[in-house]
Amino acid sequence: MQQSQPNNPLHGIKLSTIVEELQEHYGWEGLAQRIDINCFKNDPSVKSSLKFLRRTPWARSKVEALYLATFTSDNPWKKG
Repeated sequence: MQQSQPNNPLHGIKLSTIVEELQEHYGWEGLAQRIDINCFKNDPSVKSSLKFLRRTPWARSKVEALYLATFTSDNPWKKG
């Protein structure tokens, strides 16, 4: 049974979905400009990015924060 997580806006969203949607929105070059990690700069792919992000918590946090800032209206990073 799944538990409800009302304070977690990323609950139920797969990391692959986050990377794919950000890539569609910004492109690899745009992602590399916003988050300075090699998996977005050198021969980028969703598969290689997921492998790196699953092993690197600080990078995953940055990607998740960018996703929230880009696609949600009720996030703490968005000014308005």
